[in-house]
Amino acid sequence: MKQDYSLFGLISGLIFCFLIFISYSSTGGDEDTVTAVTHNLPQQIRAVNLDKAFTYCSELLPNDFDVRERLDRELLVNSYWQSNTVLSIKRANRYFPVIERIFREQGVPDDMKYLAVAESNLTNAVSPASAKGIWQFMKPTAKEYGLEVNDEVDERYHLERSTLAAAKYLKYLRKRFGTWIDASAAYNVGPTRYAKILKKQGGNYFDLNLNSETSRYVFRLVAIKEILSNPQDFGFYVEPHEKYAPLDNTMNIEITESVLDWSDFARLHGVSYRTLKIHNPWLVDKKLTVKKNRYLVKIPRK
Repeated sequence: MKQDYSLFGLISGLIFCFLIFISYSSTGGDEDTVTAVTHNLPQQIRAVNLDKAFTYCSELLPNDFDVRERLDRELLVNSYWQSNTVLSIKRANRYFPVIERIFREQGVPDDMKYLAVAESNLTNAVSPASAKGIWQFMKPTAKEYGLEVNDEVDERYHLERSTLAAAKYLKYLRKRFGTWIDASAAYNVGPTRYAKILKKQGGNYFDLNLNSETSRYVFRLVAIKEILSNPQDFGFYVEPHEKYAPLDNTMNIEITESVLDWSDFARLHGVSYRTLKIHNPWLVDKKLTVKKNRYLVKIPRK
């Protein structure tokens, strides 16, 4: 039996060596050939065309190498951050109509809607600094512009009311700093800090040596505008039925008395608790204490 095993092992070893030889011979022993096969990636990566004038809120960006290269970076980052950009395109179909209407009524340029994409990617995000909602308001600024923020209600998550507050805040920044571009930068870094930087360095946004985030901010807005306005020019194809539908088939229920439990409220009106929260993310507690305020809660129409 031991001799049989030895013979079997010898034969197996010879076969294994033969197969290796055949495999190596089929490539001709050429290392370059092996590498070429391994790295044959089926993709095309191209630079973004910068051969045009770029504007934001009808304000023209300077045409110099520094501005071009900073804009180029943001166009490339957002063009090749495919999953994030596709989600922005889908969400824009749901949220932009509401934002556009309020901005139009308030006299804010339509381009300012792209701040919501840059700030939160059109989600009710929470930043490490505790800025919240689509417009990323800090609590003091939210309250200053009329939003209710407490343990039961946080209107930074209320699309209509937070957008109205954003419109008023942006108009204030535009009046203070003179241009919508400077207003956008101040929105990002804060008006007090931006005023100090302007006083020290002089000029406008494009002249300032800022922190990395704010230095990129306006260029990111322009890049988002370019891509979301003409997605197919950047290789994004999202069919109309693939976009997220507006949550507008709803009815308002006026709340004039305290609600002890939103779960019970949802069942009473024939919707799930999750559905209630999706349509009213500003209801941040399980209950609501009504004193002087009145509230409108949305539920889907049946």
